[in-house]
Amino acid sequence: MSVISPRPREKTTPLPPLLPLPRADRRRRLSLPLSAEDRDVLWLYLLTRTALWITAYGARWLFPADVGTRDPGPVLVPFERWDWGHFLNVARDGYFPAGSGPWDAERDNREAFFPGFPLALRAVHTLVPSWTAAGLLISLVAGGIAVLALVRIARLYLPEANAGRRTAQLLLLSPCAVFLATGYSESLFLAFALPAWLAAHRRNWPLATTLAALATTVRISGLFLAAALALHFVLTARVRSDWRPLPWLALPALPAALYAWYLHARTGDWMAWKHAQERGWYRHFHTPWDAWSNTWEAAFDQVQTTGYAFMFQAELLAMVVGLALVALLVRRRHRPEAVYVGLSLWALGTSYWYQSVPRATLLWWPLWITLAAWTHRSPRFRTAYFCLAPPLSTLFALTYLTGRWAG
Repeated sequence: MSVISPRPREKTTPLPPLLPLPRADRRRRLSLPLSAEDRDVLWLYLLTRTALWITAYGARWLFPADVGTRDPGPVLVPFERWDWGHFLNVARDGYFPAGSGPWDAERDNREAFFPGFPLALRAVHTLVPSWTAAGLLISLVAGGIAVLALVRIARLYLPEANAGRRTAQLLLLSPCAVFLATGYSESLFLAFALPAWLAAHRRNWPLATTLAALATTVRISGLFLAAALALHFVLTARVRSDWRPLPWLALPALPAALYAWYLHARTGDWMAWKHAQERGWYRHFHTPWDAWSNTWEAAFDQVQTTGYAFMFQAELLAMVVGLALVALLVRRRHRPEAVYVGLSLWALGTSYWYQSVPRATLLWWPLWITLAAWTHRSPRFRTAYFCLAPPLSTLFALTYLTGRWAG
């Protein structure tokens, strides 16, 4: 049985967001090969990737670091920003090259990044000579898998014929969509996490937990997914045989435990990952109200340069959206989804200030399904989203591609 409230019996009752289809329909839709809607989504995916590459090309020529230059620089330079350098360093040199470690004053805190994406990058680099091109290829392929999985998840919840395509559109045109096309870990995480959620709805727990474990190798968010899967398991188990896969639920925690053990073996610190986060990104524990206050000050009290202040404003807005989403999910009794998003908000909302909350929205698939339901029910909301989101997406893309902080 689904953990989401059943469909109303009255045919005239409006459908709420995130309403699942009957089990028979879900099995039929999940078993189909690529449909016309899937092909449309892949076409949209390639077009949005092309649009971002065109934006990157324009950024090199129109917004160079030196306004007087006559050379735009290498074609892939716009994608070599910020966290990409950490992923590259780990993939190329490892976590502790030449005996370096957190005891060095000039340490780059690369232990803060889980090994899944760097390992994939190192593997692809054996076939693709350019590190940057290898990272972009990983995100391109992983992003395609992720959007197809998102289409299928949307079909689980929404009865509209174009629900999957609409959900993918909302994600791919969202403000932070640029990070799905760069050498970052979001696309690879989603390529594991979304199929894991689909497998859980099929009650294929070995597959679901294996995929969640792979997601945990990429980002700490895999543990949040594991918690949501565990709650889904508990809420859907009805007979004795349903409890037999229970031991599988521990599997997603294994990669995090192994990574902690590896860092301890090299540094003597079981919390080396967290301490790297604290040193590099001010992720010391603070109460949620302190984190909000510090972010508000950075956003509006003119203590930061305008570029950083704008991004802190975006952090505040994304946090509000996330809190509203959790409240809606709890109200609709979508408890596993609420746990997943809520744990993400807790992790991001208890640091000194908010960082990367807008990027985290890419990982909240209940958000995009909810918005898809709203755009179906309200043409005005649909018009507003597709008028406002693309300019914001372009703005964030240009910010990142020109080397400015974009979350």
